[in-house]
Amino acid sequence: MKQKLYAQLYRAREELGMTGVAAIVLFLGAALFMGLVLQPLKAKNRVLEARAGIGRDLGAVHNANAADQIGAVYQYLEKPEATTDWLAKLYAIGRATGVELQSASYKTQAASGRLERYEIVLPLTGSYTQLDQISLKRENRREGTVQAELRLTLHMVKS
Repeated sequence: MKQKLYAQLYRAREELGMTGVAAIVLFLGAALFMGLVLQPLKAKNRVLEARAGIGRDLGAVHNANAADQIGAVYQYLEKPEATTDWLAKLYAIGRATGVELQSASYKTQAASGRLERYEIVLPLTGSYTQLDQISLKRENRREGTVQAELRLTLHMVKS
Protein backbone atom coordinates (compact mmCIF):
# COMPACT_ATOMS: atom_id res chain seq x y z
CA MET A 1 0.00 0.00 0.00
CA LYS A 2 2.82 2.40 0.90
CA GLN A 3 4.71 1.55 -2.22
CA LYS A 4 1.63 2.25 -4.34
CA LEU A 5 1.21 5.69 -2.72
CA TYR A 6 4.90 6.49 -3.24
CA ALA A 7 4.65 5.39 -6.85
CA GLN A 8 1.65 7.67 -7.46
CA LEU A 9 3.44 10.64 -5.80
CA TYR A 10 6.54 10.00 -7.88
CA ARG A 11 4.46 9.81 -11.07
CA ALA A 12 2.61 13.04 -10.17
CA ARG A 13 5.94 14.78 -9.52
CA GLU A 14 7.24 13.63 -12.88
CA GLU A 15 4.10 14.82 -14.70
CA LEU A 16 3.82 18.19 -12.91
CA GLY A 17 7.48 19.06 -12.79
CA MET A 18 9.11 21.20 -10.10
CA THR A 19 6.94 24.24 -10.94
CA GLY A 20 3.75 22.26 -10.49
CA VAL A 21 4.93 20.75 -7.22
CA ALA A 22 5.91 24.23 -5.95
CA ALA A 23 2.47 25.56 -6.93
CA ILE A 24 0.72 22.76 -5.01
CA VAL A 25 2.93 23.38 -1.96
CA LEU A 26 2.12 27.12 -2.10
CA PHE A 27 -1.58 26.37 -2.47
CA LEU A 28 -1.52 24.08 0.56
CA GLY A 29 0.45 26.70 2.54
CA ALA A 30 -2.12 29.37 1.67
CA ALA A 31 -4.96 27.07 2.70
CA LEU A 32 -3.24 26.35 6.03
CA PHE A 33 -2.60 30.07 6.60
CA MET A 34 -6.24 30.87 5.91
CA GLY A 35 -7.49 28.14 8.21
CA LEU A 36 -5.04 28.63 11.07
CA VAL A 37 -4.50 32.42 11.01
CA LEU A 38 -7.15 34.35 9.08
CA GLN A 39 -10.25 32.52 10.27
CA PRO A 40 -9.40 32.90 13.99
CA LEU A 41 -8.65 36.60 13.39
CA LYS A 42 -12.03 37.06 11.67
CA ALA A 43 -13.77 35.40 14.61
CA LYS A 44 -11.87 37.61 17.06
CA ASN A 45 -12.80 40.70 15.03
CA ARG A 46 -16.50 39.76 15.15
CA VAL A 47 -16.29 39.38 18.94
CA LEU A 48 -14.57 42.75 19.31
CA GLU A 49 -17.13 44.47 17.05
CA ALA A 50 -19.96 42.96 19.09
CA ARG A 51 -18.35 44.15 22.34
CA ALA A 52 -17.87 47.66 21.03
CA GLY A 53 -21.44 47.80 19.80
CA ILE A 54 -20.40 48.43 16.22
CA GLY A 55 -23.03 47.36 13.74
CA ARG A 56 -23.22 47.49 9.98
CA ASP A 57 -26.34 49.66 10.07
CA LEU A 58 -24.77 52.56 12.00
CA GLY A 59 -23.67 54.41 8.84
CA ALA A 60 -26.47 56.99 9.06
CA VAL A 61 -25.69 57.71 12.72
CA HIS A 62 -22.00 58.11 11.86
CA ASN A 63 -22.82 60.57 9.06
CA ALA A 64 -25.03 62.57 11.42
CA ASN A 65 -22.21 62.69 13.97
CA ALA A 66 -19.78 63.84 11.26
CA ALA A 67 -22.17 66.64 10.26
CA ASP A 68 -22.44 67.71 13.90
CA GLN A 69 -18.65 67.70 14.22
CA ILE A 70 -18.22 69.83 11.11
CA GLY A 71 -20.87 72.20 12.42
CA ALA A 72 -18.95 72.48 15.69
CA VAL A 73 -15.75 73.36 13.79
CA TYR A 74 -17.56 76.09 11.85
CA GLN A 75 -19.07 77.41 15.06
CA TYR A 76 -15.63 77.49 16.72
CA LEU A 77 -14.07 79.33 13.79
CA GLU A 78 -16.89 81.85 13.49
CA LYS A 79 -15.67 84.99 15.24
CA PRO A 80 -17.11 88.52 15.20
CA GLU A 81 -13.66 90.12 14.72
CA ALA A 82 -12.44 91.20 11.30
CA THR A 83 -9.03 90.27 9.92
CA THR A 84 -7.64 93.71 10.77
CA ASP A 85 -8.70 93.16 14.39
CA TRP A 86 -6.62 89.96 14.49
CA LEU A 87 -3.62 91.85 13.06
CA ALA A 88 -4.02 94.50 15.76
CA LYS A 89 -4.10 91.77 18.43
CA LEU A 90 -0.91 90.22 17.04
CA TYR A 91 0.80 93.63 17.06
CA ALA A 92 -0.31 94.24 20.67
CA ILE A 93 0.97 90.81 21.77
CA GLY A 94 4.32 91.46 20.08
CA ARG A 95 4.64 94.91 21.64
CA ALA A 96 3.76 93.54 25.11
CA THR A 97 6.45 90.87 24.86
CA GLY A 98 9.10 93.19 23.43
CA VAL A 99 9.09 91.73 19.90
CA GLU A 100 9.10 94.43 17.25
CA LEU A 101 6.66 93.84 14.42
CA GLN A 102 7.97 95.91 11.54
CA SER A 103 5.11 95.45 9.11
CA ALA A 104 2.52 92.88 8.26
CA SER A 105 1.07 91.76 4.99
CA TYR A 106 -1.87 89.51 4.50
CA LYS A 107 -3.73 88.11 1.57
CA THR A 108 -6.77 85.96 1.07
CA GLN A 109 -6.09 82.45 -0.20
CA ALA A 110 -8.57 80.74 -2.48
CA ALA A 111 -10.61 78.29 -0.43
CA SER A 112 -13.71 76.33 -1.23
CA GLY A 113 -16.64 75.91 1.09
CA ARG A 114 -17.58 78.17 3.96
CA LEU A 115 -14.04 79.03 5.11
CA GLU A 116 -11.79 81.93 4.20
CA ARG A 117 -8.02 81.62 4.53
CA TYR A 118 -5.79 84.59 5.27
CA GLU A 119 -2.05 84.15 4.97
CA ILE A 120 -0.27 86.61 7.25
CA VAL A 121 3.45 87.37 6.95
CA LEU A 122 5.08 89.14 9.90
CA PRO A 123 8.75 90.15 9.73
CA LEU A 124 9.96 90.23 13.36
CA THR A 125 12.98 91.55 15.23
CA GLY A 126 13.77 90.56 18.79
CA SER A 127 16.30 88.93 21.04
CA TYR A 128 17.30 85.31 20.59
CA THR A 129 15.44 84.15 23.72
CA GLN A 130 12.18 85.75 22.57
CA LEU A 131 12.21 84.08 19.16
CA ASP A 132 13.81 80.69 19.83
CA GLN A 133 10.96 78.68 18.30
CA ILE A 134 11.02 80.34 14.90
CA SER A 135 13.39 79.89 11.97
CA LEU A 136 15.92 82.63 12.61
CA LYS A 137 18.34 84.73 10.59
CA ARG A 138 21.30 86.64 12.02
CA GLU A 139 23.74 88.69 9.99
CA ASN A 140 26.68 87.58 12.18
CA ARG A 141 27.21 85.70 15.43
CA ARG A 142 28.06 88.74 17.51
CA GLU A 143 24.84 90.57 16.73
CA GLY A 144 22.29 90.46 19.57
CA THR A 145 19.16 90.78 17.45
CA VAL A 146 17.76 88.21 15.10
CA GLN A 147 15.34 88.55 12.23
CA ALA A 148 12.53 86.14 11.54
CA GLU A 149 9.55 85.90 9.29
CA LEU A 150 6.48 84.40 10.89
CA ARG A 151 3.75 83.00 8.65
CA LEU A 152 0.29 82.42 10.05
CA THR A 153 -2.89 81.23 8.45
CA LEU A 154 -6.23 82.30 9.87
CA HIS A 155 -9.24 80.17 9.03
CA MET A 156 -12.45 82.13 9.39
CA VAL A 157 -16.05 81.42 8.45
CA LYS A 158 -17.21 83.51 5.50
CA SER A 159 -19.80 86.09 6.39
